[in-house]
Amino acid sequence: MPVLKDVSVKIPAGTQAAIVGTTGSGKTTVISLLTRFYDVSSGSILLDGHDLRDYRMEELRKAFGVVLQDTALFHATVFENIRYGRPEATAEQVKAAARTAEADGFIGRLPQGYDTVLSQGGMELSQGERQLLTIARAVLADAPILILDEATSSVDTVTEQKIRRAMLKICEKRTSVIIAHRLSTIRDSDLILLLENGEIAEQGTHGELMERNGRYAQMYRTQTELE
Repeated sequence: MPVLKDVSVKIPAGTQAAIVGTTGSGKTTVISLLTRFYDVSSGSILLDGHDLRDYRMEELRKAFGVVLQDTALFHATVFENIRYGRPEATAEQVKAAARTAEADGFIGRLPQGYDTVLSQGGMELSQGERQLLTIARAVLADAPILILDEATSSVDTVTEQKIRRAMLKICEKRTSVIIAHRLSTIRDSDLILLLENGEIAEQGTHGELMERNGRYAQMYRTQTELE
């Protein structure tokens, strides 16, 4: 049974699209298809007018920078974890990426700084620190398209603001697709897609969707009342 049904959308280069919806609505499936963790069973996804399946996987991986809610860190130094995916990067480039991601401060407080060896998964770091390292990795990769699974719900307020600022920086002048959990963070997106049961229930800017006073507006008001 198809997870997504009759989904058709165009995201112009350099714009930000946000995908919202309840658990099971199809948000993660969209991301998995964009990055070719698996392929569509019908229809197609085009990048610069070409089917994703026509690209070599190596080319495709370089086109996307991905920051997922579940961070992936390895048993290696902080430096090597940031440089993962771009092994030719210099020490200064790695540190510049960390500064942009606002990770440089806590890295400097680690026992050996950038040479500190992390355990698999980076469990000695907080959730927010792990997230900042993966953002630094995405900054260093400098991919033209960014996929961000917003992960600020389980961090403290100060770290949340750092993550948000870092995400804003790396989205500048790039095409970005954001899975949004907190709707207040994607108000300025060029396009917001509300998925329900694998279909696009609503789409438009934040202003347009609020004026429509539909499901998105209801979700937004509920969240802002709770925050």
